[in-house]
Amino acid sequence: MPSPDEPLVFDAFILQHQTNIPSQFVWPDHEKPCLEPPQLPIPCIDMGSFLHGHPSAISKATQLVNEACTRHGLFVVVNHGVDPKLVAKAHEYMDKFFGMKLPEKQRAQRKLGEYCGYASSFTGRFSSKLPWKETLSFRYCSDKHSSNIVHDYFVNVMGEEYEEFGKVYQEYCEAMNALSLGIMELLGLSLGVGRDYFREFFEGNDSTMRLNYYPPCQKPDLTLGTGPHCDPTSLTILHQDHVGGLQVYIDEKWHSVNPDPAAFVVNIGDTFMALSNGIFKSCLHRAVVNNRVVRKSLAFFLSPCMDKVVKPPNGLVDTKNPRAYPDFTWKNLLEFTQKHYRADMKTLDVFSTWLQQQNS
Repeated sequence: MPSPDEPLVFDAFILQHQTNIPSQFVWPDHEKPCLEPPQLPIPCIDMGSFLHGHPSAISKATQLVNEACTRHGLFVVVNHGVDPKLVAKAHEYMDKFFGMKLPEKQRAQRKLGEYCGYASSFTGRFSSKLPWKETLSFRYCSDKHSSNIVHDYFVNVMGEEYEEFGKVYQEYCEAMNALSLGIMELLGLSLGVGRDYFREFFEGNDSTMRLNYYPPCQKPDLTLGTGPHCDPTSLTILHQDHVGGLQVYIDEKWHSVNPDPAAFVVNIGDTFMALSNGIFKSCLHRAVVNNRVVRKSLAFFLSPCMDKVVKPPNGLVDTKNPRAYPDFTWKNLLEFTQKHYRADMKTLDVFSTWLQQQNS
């Protein structure tokens, strides 16, 4: 255990075996994980039928998504067109990366104030309520000038020997980009603004890919893999491995989301809640850990171009539904979460107040 003067280092190889975890990882009693929460019944959307234009499939999908997103902001998609071999490869390379010794992973160390790179439990950024996890985050841009951005990140930051990593995650991000634009058609129809509105808004998106690695913890009842928060981004497409851990807060209690390797979990984030004028809810969620096995997940966070103004379409604003949030850019909100505020369940409201104060 480090002395108070030594900086805390989250080295999963050591900490996963310790029976006493450092106090920085112990969460307050009211936020500690609950035992055996109820399972959340989640609507399952057949993306293949929706995208092929079957009228009954379109009607059913838009209705299910509207009901889910006005209530809690979460649904799952199947028949999504993403090659299962590619998903398996992305998990395989995640194992390779997080299985390396700490100094090797730290070649990609995230710098303070930045959102890309390797982070071992955010120990350099926060001093309490630390998440029991490691992450590797990198940027993906779908505009034609950044066509190889993920591949180049691995080669430039980690070295030429990581070229295969770069190829795998470049291809995975491109598959997520295609899927997310299809989901945007679904969200547009569900909100009654047409299938093209949000799809066009997110063309040329500036998004983030994150690999999440939750090692075993000998005191899983004291800590969390990820604390309660809403994603500040627009849309999250998550692939869980076979180990459960995702939980969603609905009706004043936590519910578990069982993993399905054939499906992707999709949740609304703060930026899309603002785009929908507050009609679709940003999903409040967290991740728990266990004392037996590693849990992994692949998270693609869709965001608009950095300088694109986030404001709802006119059809979602009227006298009964006045503007819920001020105009902002994704660059504004991203900077706010990196420099001023630790993302939680109130990020968008706090950001809106902060933005209005800045502009007054």
